[in-house]
Amino acid sequence: MGRKRLITDSYPAVKRREGSAGHSKGELAPELGEEPQPLSEDEAEMELLRQFDLAWQYGPCTGITRLQRWHRAEQMGLEPPQEVRQVLQTHPGDPRFQCSLWHLYPL
Repeated sequence: MGRKRLITDSYPAVKRREGSAGHSKGELAPELGEEPQPLSEDEAEMELLRQFDLAWQYGPCTGITRLQRWHRAEQMGLEPPQEVRQVLQTHPGDPRFQCSLWHLYPL
């Protein structure tokens, strides 16, 4: 009796070489002559909040606002970043800043 067949047995093995510029899989090469554009202040703040949403050490982020999650993490002694609280307090009525990444998905 032979070994159990796997789904990958149906596809040929393909080895990929590194590109001539030394880039590995998953990296995008910058366009020639173009410098990466720095993030605007709003984009940088949104990226900080996205990283906060994805940091599971502060507990789940679904069903509550980012500020509620920040306060809960602080009460539990998890030391959430002060920068996150400052950003949230500077945009009190803006749902882009107050709601987590997952707020549009039902529980």
